[in-house]
Amino acid sequence: MISLAGQVVLITGASAPRGIGRAIAKRLAQDGARVVVTDIDGALEVDGQVRPHLGLLQDLAAQIGGLALKMDVTDPEQIAVCLDETRAKFGPVDVLVNNAGSLAGSDNFLSTTPAQWQASFAVNLLGPMQLAQAVIPDMQAKGSGRIINIGSTGSLGAEAGFGAYTAMKHGLVGLSKTLAAEFGPDGILCNTVCSGYIATDMHMAANARLSHEKGVSLDEIKRRRYSDVALRDAGSPEDVAEAVAYLVGPAGRYVTGINLPVTGGVPFGI
Repeated sequence: MISLAGQVVLITGASAPRGIGRAIAKRLAQDGARVVVTDIDGALEVDGQVRPHLGLLQDLAAQIGGLALKMDVTDPEQIAVCLDETRAKFGPVDVLVNNAGSLAGSDNFLSTTPAQWQASFAVNLLGPMQLAQAVIPDMQAKGSGRIINIGSTGSLGAEAGFGAYTAMKHGLVGLSKTLAAEFGPDGILCNTVCSGYIATDMHMAANARLSHEKGVSLDEIKRRRYSDVALRDAGSPEDVAEAVAYLVGPAGRYVTGINLPVTGGVPFGI
């Protein structure tokens, strides 16, 4: 059954080839959604080659019959342009997935600077807030809408060395709950999907870096990192995409204001 036929979905931070945003785009396109994928004007190293974000997005859009657009979530002008182009191509946004994120300020707390905290705030919290403000009026006009904020275990607990990131991801949960409470009467649902260890490009690169730094095998790094995970392994981007598909599809019609962990049973820290 095609559950999202005719629905317009906007996903931020979707360029990474093995990323959560890309997996969500593919999953929702399978359900019949018209998907707009976005990212900043930058580049990624993919299999030893530097690829522009826009090129990666265009490849994805071609696969799923979607639209690829450049957008920096911290820039209100770029958000406005992106939404204008989305409306012109597909119509107003029915589903917003705030996936773009930043690890700025992930360091010893006393070493982090106000600039790092501001950078983390701009991407991880201000960006989702600005996008929500931009799409909600169209959702109100239709009497329905879904907003999914992609959090992490840092939304639910804390561990040393991730002060700015953790603070903003906690704030993202507060944003989701506020939107759920304020706009529920308009038929707009908002939830947070909290991912754990997910085998994205960024996560796998971190494993490789730790393996090199500590002089142990990659398998040993995985064993150490996943030792507290009930399932003893990392999840896949597709695991997160399935959770999003549930929340934005018909089965999620009576679910709002929740934090849905996709963690394999990882503890949340303090």
